[in-house]
Amino acid sequence: MDIKTIDLEFQGTPQAIAAYLVQTSEGPILIETGPESARPTLVTKLAAMGIAPTDINHVLVTHIHFDHAGAAGWWASQGAHIYIHHIGAPHLINPDRLIASASRIYGDQMETLWGQIIPIPAEQVTAVHDNDVLQFGDVTVTAWDTPGHAWHHHTYVIDNIAFTGDVGAVRVPGTNWISLPAPPPEFKLEVWLDSLERVQSADFTRIYPTHFGPFDDVTNHWELVRESLIASAEFIANAMQQGADRDTILARYSKWNRERASARAISDDVYTVFETANPLYMSVDGIMRYWRKKWERE
Repeated sequence: MDIKTIDLEFQGTPQAIAAYLVQTSEGPILIETGPESARPTLVTKLAAMGIAPTDINHVLVTHIHFDHAGAAGWWASQGAHIYIHHIGAPHLINPDRLIASASRIYGDQMETLWGQIIPIPAEQVTAVHDNDVLQFGDVTVTAWDTPGHAWHHHTYVIDNIAFTGDVGAVRVPGTNWISLPAPPPEFKLEVWLDSLERVQSADFTRIYPTHFGPFDDVTNHWELVRESLIASAEFIANAMQQGADRDTILARYSKWNRERASARAISDDVYTVFETANPLYMSVDGIMRYWRKKWERE
């Protein structure tokens, strides 16, 4: 199968965000769009392959976060049909709430980071459910619900490979370390662990995380994700139980992550790629929110 990994060079950083081009007998399909701010890079790299925007008739996104689907509206404006988790579909059709929520986080950096978010006409959106089968010429894509990072998250499976979005976390090629993307409000430790069990049971021969694949050491990769999930959640829970405030926890968590990365021979330059793909403050906020909600219910 002909699959091209396209480096979107997000914010001038290589290997932070990927889009994937899959050739089918009915033409190419795109999996992940990346942010609209990186859309010119994607269009330029497709042009170098002889592919115009209007050649892309089908775009699949794993979930609605801007680093995965921020440019989906632009692709729809070029005529593409967009496939997205049924929970996320309404937010691509009317992104006002999504934009307002993100603006509270990113402030005046919103457009620099993500670009312009364009609504998608409802008739150009297919709301995809768990185990839905999508047929594009000779290529069959099956959607798997894989929440934990977000409720509106799919992994897309083609034969024995998978495009894993963020259930596969963040890993830079040539490294053996994982950075855990756990933003608020939907990070759920036990739900993500259930999703891991599902993808592990499939014995994929290759996976394509959006940040940043492909990887053939699939068993090792899933174990790295599992270890990072449990260790990161426990680290933040312990700090919260000690009474540390958010900024103190962020400082400790940042130091702890850098030490763990150094133990895996991650250089400063490569660590910067991890930070660009996954700012750690987002994970601190997401994991802290998870524990607060969980403890309130107990």
